[in-house]
Amino acid sequence: MTQETAIFAGGCFWCTEAVFQSLAGVETVESGYIGGHVADPTYKQVCGGETGHAEAIRITFDPAVISYDDLLDVHFATHDPTTLNRQGNDVGTQYRSALFPLNAAQGDAARAGIERAEGDWPTPVVTTIEPVSDWYPAEDYHQSYWDGEGQRNPYCMAVIPPKLAKLRKGFADRLRT
Repeated sequence: MTQETAIFAGGCFWCTEAVFQSLAGVETVESGYIGGHVADPTYKQVCGGETGHAEAIRITFDPAVISYDDLLDVHFATHDPTTLNRQGNDVGTQYRSALFPLNAAQGDAARAGIERAEGDWPTPVVTTIEPVSDWYPAEDYHQSYWDGEGQRNPYCMAVIPPKLAKLRKGFADRLRT
């Protein structure tokens, strides 16, 4: 089996991680930090908004089961790519909508994905395409958060189920069985 990797930022990584863990062909989803200027940042530092990092997810997937284009379409359908540096009540550059292509083909696909998404939103998509930089895994307690603590966290209970409902409605054929 061939594996590929994708890195997306779309607000709180707890929320995006829960969506992508539900997809067939996705092998792993790791929450972390990318796009900043501080080595080995902590969650507290990133949340402070001074490191330049985005909360992001690194997805390992089987392209024979789910394509990078499919992942992009899910990404754009399950977060709001039209709000600059914001997702809901989460405000700051750490919550920006961004794609971090790992090669030229992903860069081309990212641009095409943004163009496809433009028609689904009433205002312009502000998702950025940023150069890949050092990836820093988030602290252990952030990994698979929805499957553990997240279902007892009021914030997650307010934000994640609507995202999962959008996923089920628009991508039922892509879900794990």
